[in-house]
Amino acid sequence: MKIDINKHRDSLPKSFKISVDAAEFWETHDLTDFDGVLEAVHFEVDIQERIFIHIMENEENQDFGAMLAAFEAEQGTVGKDPEIGEKVTGTVLSVGPDMVFVDLGAKSEGMIPAAELRDEDDDITVIVGDTVEALVSGHDADSGCLILRVKAGKGEAAPAELKNAYEHRIPVEGRVSGVNKGGLEVEVAGIRAFCPVSQIADTFIEDPNEFLGQRLTFRITRYEEDPRGRRPNIVLSRRALLAEESERRREEAREHLATGKRMIGKVTSLASYGAFIDLGGIEGLLHVSEISHRRLEHPNEVLTVGQELEVEILKIEEAPARKDGGKGDRISLSRKTLEQDPWHEAVTRFPAGTVTRGEIVRLQPFGAFVRLAPGVDGLVHISELGADRRVTHPKEVVEVGQSVEVRVLKVEPETKRIALSMAAAARAEEEAMLEEYLDSDDVGPEIERAKREKSGQTGPGFGAMADFFKKADLDSES
Repeated sequence: MKIDINKHRDSLPKSFKISVDAAEFWETHDLTDFDGVLEAVHFEVDIQERIFIHIMENEENQDFGAMLAAFEAEQGTVGKDPEIGEKVTGTVLSVGPDMVFVDLGAKSEGMIPAAELRDEDDDITVIVGDTVEALVSGHDADSGCLILRVKAGKGEAAPAELKNAYEHRIPVEGRVSGVNKGGLEVEVAGIRAFCPVSQIADTFIEDPNEFLGQRLTFRITRYEEDPRGRRPNIVLSRRALLAEESERRREEAREHLATGKRMIGKVTSLASYGAFIDLGGIEGLLHVSEISHRRLEHPNEVLTVGQELEVEILKIEEAPARKDGGKGDRISLSRKTLEQDPWHEAVTRFPAGTVTRGEIVRLQPFGAFVRLAPGVDGLVHISELGADRRVTHPKEVVEVGQSVEVRVLKVEPETKRIALSMAAAARAEEEAMLEEYLDSDDVGPEIERAKREKSGQTGPGFGAMADFFKKADLDSES
């Protein structure tokens, strides 16, 4: 911002003796170059200060408002200081023998003890411009900097470091050095700690020995100093950190969820009623009825754990809070909405009167279900299973997996129902056979009698028809 000294020339005390040269210089220089201005016009020190104060006090309100707005805008680009225990990423500003200073993009800079960034040869492993990750462990009152740590201190400083980590919920890293009946023995900063088996992970661990020798991150859940001055009693939990990370991922995923949205998920587990799908930190339920248009007895008929698939979000409902205090959601998913509904073509593909073949897929006391096409099942009522016999249960006539010929009686695409008949199909087959024989050149007495009956002439009736089919059977056997 520029300050126009000419606007204040008349209001300045005569003792200031402002020269024309000084006025012209001020008009062409930024306020921040005030020292250079004063040096150029050779004002006395006390006169310089008085001129500056007078001009600032007499600037128009809009000029001051603009300066204030510019200052606030500049400060707005600087983030708030992170909390103690928070993980931060920053850029190395300077490297000294004792401290490494880091720009965190916050109001305060961070400083890391150089000893934590030295390798085995005592050389510092970072240079200016490098990106580093660290944890905020405190605030230095003298320098105003945030104290950062990349590893817990060892030796005499270790107990104090771990106590600070406990009080401020700062995660610590440790190496699993042993396994006992109750859990894991962990070495943290040279001090032995204990992690109960129930706190190793957020899922059941069958064999804790798989963690032996691994370096893992824990939260200190109990820190008790020994009254005799020995090592403190430290209890750790890895499960707590995993739960916090899962909740963070759930919150991030929740922001991207919306009814009707399609997402890629991964099958995490299967149950008789459906499949649980991980949507990137939050799980939804794909009910067995929403997996496919075809009927499934169990999701494992088409899905496997670990499989990736595209799903559509049908509904998002709030659920009671979980035991860990996290927010709960019920997310209903569908896969079949992404597929073409085979029932849309059922009317044209299987109109009433059509004779077709299908497979018996299940039996019920009231009838048998026949699969005509993937996703399209029809019902043969028990009364339509046998043409000339009484059936008390479908299993007397058919079995699952059997291929049968059926006739379509009725199609209801709205309710997705198709009424079928095996008896009608059998009659249709008999009629076709009769037509074939009636059109043949065979002029035997049975054919003549059948022709008369079909044409409406009097005759012995069904006896001739029975004789006809008996002869047809004998002919096929010969």
